[in-house]
Amino acid sequence: MNAHFFPTPQATWLEPKQHYLRALEDPWYRTLAGIQHLIFLETVDFFSKRGFKTIQLPITTASVSSPSGLGSDSCPVRVNLLGSETYLADSMQFMLEYGCRLLDAHTFYVMPSFRGDEPDATHLNQFYHNEAEIIGGQEEVLELVEDYLQHLCRAILDQYADAVRKTCGRLDHLETFANGLTPIQRISFDAALVLLKHNCACVRTDPNGARSLTREGETRLTKAAGEAVWLTDFDHLAVPFYQAFSGSRIKAKAADLLLAGIGEVVGSGERHATADLVLDALRMHQVAKEPYQWYVEMKRQHPKQTSGFGMGVERFTAWLLQCPDVRKCQILPRLKGLEMYP
Repeated sequence: MNAHFFPTPQATWLEPKQHYLRALEDPWYRTLAGIQHLIFLETVDFFSKRGFKTIQLPITTASVSSPSGLGSDSCPVRVNLLGSETYLADSMQFMLEYGCRLLDAHTFYVMPSFRGDEPDATHLNQFYHNEAEIIGGQEEVLELVEDYLQHLCRAILDQYADAVRKTCGRLDHLETFANGLTPIQRISFDAALVLLKHNCACVRTDPNGARSLTREGETRLTKAAGEAVWLTDFDHLAVPFYQAFSGSRIKAKAADLLLAGIGEVVGSGERHATADLVLDALRMHQVAKEPYQWYVEMKRQHPKQTSGFGMGVERFTAWLLQCPDVRKCQILPRLKGLEMYP
């Protein structure tokens, strides 16, 4: 099913009452819808064949995965739902951990996530999230992600090779994943800083001393290391509390997959296996334990080692189409400060 394709559209979301009509007339959005459809079907196919089970979840939660506290990387969206204060889910990773225990199986879902941050060319307020949780460790998750991307890239090349080529003039970035010939390089955060020569534009340091890469840092790292790179071994205070400790507890068993041109596309990590470790992490990250008391109790009564990942679908789509603005990779954008129709 090869569609006739055209260059990326203008920023039509800036005309929120007309965008949906212009999108109906633009071949970009018609083909984009087809690619999104394919990604969904192939995601279900990939995980189903590996014995994963999906679980139907609400879009509200009292326990956001990026709470206020050290290491939080996004702003939660608080809403009043029929008189009750709650949050729109920024991730349902905690519920996938619950699902691993309930179903005694690996779990996955595809559903929207909500953030209160300012949108830009690489960041959205609402986006589609493919998340999975396995009964196992971090190494198994990294291998799972690479297999999953290989599966998606093969399907896209099979059905949309002409569309991708007409859009960005290349297919080699997809072929690299589809063929699985080149292992994805892994670089620890500390090694990345050395590679980037400790450029101050590449690293962000929080008041507590925790360090993370800026978007410019991610871009420079992929230029130096290749089309894709796993960035590993973050400072623990730079990631959310639920990521497992590594060694001395200064570092985290977490890794981000960076893709050239867009930066982080996949975030992954191993979770704390026991209640005591979660409590230690909550204290360390200065996060109130009340909203997560159920999470602690679940791990106390049903300890299990799990790990997982989340992929932003629009970011992945921006990379495969080599689109410089992730806002062009949504059919109907939902951007902070804009009332979109319909």
